[in-house]
Amino acid sequence: MSQYRPLAAIVLAAGEGTRMRSTTPKVLHALCGRPMLLHVLDALERLPLERIVVVVGQRSEQIVKTVQEKLEGSVGVEFVEQHTPRGTGDAVSVALTAGYFDDLDAEDDIIVLPGDAPLIGATTLADLATRHRNEDAAATILTAIIDDPSGLGRIVRGKDDRVARIVEHRDATDDELGIDEINTSIYCFRRNLLAPALRRLSPVNAQGEYYLTDAIAVLRDAGHKVVAEPVGDPAEALMVNDRAQLADAERALRERINGDWMRAGVSMVDPDRTYVDATVELAPDIRLHPGTILEGRTVIGAGSVIGPDTRIVDSIIGERVTIANSVVREAEIADDCSVGPFAHLRSGSRLLAGAKVGDFVETKNATIGEGAKANHLAYLGDAAVGPGANIGAGTITANYDGKHKHATIIGARVRTGSNSVLVAPVDIGDDAVIGAGAVVTHDVAADALVRGVPARTVEGWSDPVRAHDEAADPGASRASSERAEISGTGDDGEG
Repeated sequence: MSQYRPLAAIVLAAGEGTRMRSTTPKVLHALCGRPMLLHVLDALERLPLERIVVVVGQRSEQIVKTVQEKLEGSVGVEFVEQHTPRGTGDAVSVALTAGYFDDLDAEDDIIVLPGDAPLIGATTLADLATRHRNEDAAATILTAIIDDPSGLGRIVRGKDDRVARIVEHRDATDDELGIDEINTSIYCFRRNLLAPALRRLSPVNAQGEYYLTDAIAVLRDAGHKVVAEPVGDPAEALMVNDRAQLADAERALRERINGDWMRAGVSMVDPDRTYVDATVELAPDIRLHPGTILEGRTVIGAGSVIGPDTRIVDSIIGERVTIANSVVREAEIADDCSVGPFAHLRSGSRLLAGAKVGDFVETKNATIGEGAKANHLAYLGDAAVGPGANIGAGTITANYDGKHKHATIIGARVRTGSNSVLVAPVDIGDDAVIGAGAVVTHDVAADALVRGVPARTVEGWSDPVRAHDEAADPGASRASSERAEISGTGDDGEG
């Protein structure tokens, strides 16, 4: 076994991706919530690399910005631009001559792989580098045996069964087209042998480009050892060139993610209809029903039941929460809450412990206090609802005056009647009662009953519900609610 040598990586992300028919660079198309290129970099980050160099081309600014914003690794990532698309061999030459490897040992090894191979695993890359070093090879190719190799480069072996060369599909003879061992475009090279091999490449081929694959024949003809390392799972070798292959990769990655979560203690009633982004975090004993879609930086606590047909985006969900047939985006839901069916929790919504938001209720920038309920057909925007409050069916907070958003404060144990309208800014005191159909345009004192259009206070009224409760438990206390300071957010005119 050879002694340790530094290991680095070059990622080829300069392809134009014309078959995607998109203004988005191919390597930035998302799989399970994360751009393809970042899946590749995530795998590399798990290896003991000295550095990673990404070769970019057109729209390079967008690629660089995305990687810098979303990659959460410790290995330094550098970028170099291939100004003229002259093939993969030229792209590697551009990376090698950019100066990023000058401070490494000349005997170092370099993994070269495309940025559109999002299913490649860190273990497979580690095995490739290990085989390369154990064989003391000049180049080691990751290969795969597949049923339909159409369009892919074939591995041509010599009489000694070692790799003689790689031939691209468009340049292959009829006999070579019958080979089912394909090149995955993932390699490990000895850097001090790769650089001179690249200088001997010629663009005399169907594309008029410098093929990195031709470096294999150059090294072999020079008497250097070239080794092939078959991949255990051919799916890892899947490269994405069009939307159909993107869907294939998404399906394979989703199956891998779902399998990992189920082995970690998450139940999925129908894994084929359960969609979990790579960035989601799940606790054990969660149950996901069909049609569940979990996206972004969503975190869900133990014992929660999600779905069916529920979408949750960038939200924090506590323990023992139930959410059915609903949409939750950029929200926080504490333990033991219930949401849905058919609720919509928009950005800035917070449900405190034991709160309930039911059928056809929409919230936005609203805090629903402990044990509070909005069971049916309500809209609560820019609002703070105190603990134990009950929001009647059809209640809305009229938070937008045509130019600015305003806040509604609803105290502890407040009860609003059906179809009541709270015209912000307005403050409803603790234990107040809003009559059915009332339009509240002014603050309401604690313990008051208001009704009518506009709502007026009913003098001499006492709450029979509270009187009954106090008679049943004379020692019961009525803790005052905390007044949340809710300010308007934006003037986009949304309700």
